[in-house]
Amino acid sequence: MSPARVGTAAAVDLGATSGRVMLGHLGSDGLRLEEVARFPNSPVRTPDGLHWSVTELYRNVVEGLAEAVRRAPELTSIGIDSWAVDYALLRDGRMLGEPYSYRDERNLAAVEVVHARVSAAELYARNGLQHLPFNTLFQLTADRLAGTLDDADSFLLLPDLLAFWLTGRSVAERTNASTTGLVEVSSGEWDTSLMELLDLPPALARGLVDPGTVLGPLLPTARRGTGSSDALVTTVGSHDTASAVVAVPSTDRDVAYISSGTWSLVGVELDRPVLGEASRLAGFTNEGGVDGRVRYLHNVMGLWLLSESVRDWERSGERVDLGELLAAAEQVEGEVPVFDADDPVFLAPGGMPDRIAAWFAERGMRAPASRAELTRSILESLAEAYAATLRRASELSGVDIRTVHLVGGGSQNALLCRLTARATGLPVVAGPVEATAIGNVLVQARAHGLVSGDLEALRALVIRDFPVTRYLP
Repeated sequence: MSPARVGTAAAVDLGATSGRVMLGHLGSDGLRLEEVARFPNSPVRTPDGLHWSVTELYRNVVEGLAEAVRRAPELTSIGIDSWAVDYALLRDGRMLGEPYSYRDERNLAAVEVVHARVSAAELYARNGLQHLPFNTLFQLTADRLAGTLDDADSFLLLPDLLAFWLTGRSVAERTNASTTGLVEVSSGEWDTSLMELLDLPPALARGLVDPGTVLGPLLPTARRGTGSSDALVTTVGSHDTASAVVAVPSTDRDVAYISSGTWSLVGVELDRPVLGEASRLAGFTNEGGVDGRVRYLHNVMGLWLLSESVRDWERSGERVDLGELLAAAEQVEGEVPVFDADDPVFLAPGGMPDRIAAWFAERGMRAPASRAELTRSILESLAEAYAATLRRASELSGVDIRTVHLVGGGSQNALLCRLTARATGLPVVAGPVEATAIGNVLVQARAHGLVSGDLEALRALVIRDFPVTRYLP
């Protein structure tokens, strides 16, 4: 597939540790990406909890878009993706406070309150989601218990919030909304009866729209900040994994994906959800994908384990070179102790090496003895978790997985890719690194007639334009 017209789209891709603005240039030679801005994104702990500095995040986004406009004055479209579940409360269009981070501890009590009204099994039948204590419905329940919902008339997930500030349009993009726990897995619409059962006012939820919906031009305030008067904001798979899966470089359906970053999202793409009790107990989730596909996956803790360990070591003032650390990890000889990378004890920030050591000590096991061995242990543990997840995904979904596509930042980690190939016994295709931005751009491009076709046609363009690295078991 070749682009139908020449154009440029800006992908705003926000992660839980950093954000960036990427330009996607579409022309006769295909799709080319250009990074124009990158900025940190870290939660801030205040006396009442762990929050995102979303106003600072918006400032960085606007400044990044201004640079994008300077480089591409005829910018066609802007699309935003981010991590899931977190949101802001608003009244009359005004944000009531900086959003909480999903890693805040406030959600634990809310889980008990929700399950006292709706069992975990019934929730799964309704929303198809893996139980995670920070899913939006638990966070909103925590806000209800604190009385915070009393002043709100709406909530917006973070990509929708930023799009609202850019355009004035208040909507809920469907792939990200599917992660809230408040969308019916069968119909893809808001589950208003569940909201009422949990005393969550249904009016808080905005109207659902599909990826590829053109929201409109920039507000005057956004035009002043970006320098653009013509670019249109367009919804994409605003859950970053939904965008990443669009860019998996395969037109086959017997493949699995691992979107590897702060979290690792491990699964397969389906046409219909899997809702049996075995699926619930295995911790699999059915999230909305682009074009109505289902992202059937399990959340694995991901490279958060390594990045938090590095941050902990650097707090002493010592700089840690990740490349050198990975090289040392590769040289570790002998059997390396592994741990359960999915254990909730590793969810909160801070003190990761000590918590991993404590995990081994509590079980009477030898802990890694050096930084290199701990790094190797983390990667071995992730690879084992990937392998176990993919075996179960195949059993539950019926997909005969022949190849594993590892996309995102983790695809640059050659050791992780080799360990994954060994643990799964399957070929691992690593790349593209920028899968999320690519998927974001392609959905925008299709909405504006720059490319055409179904997901397989979009993926054919990815196969043509972006190189990959193959690892054999």
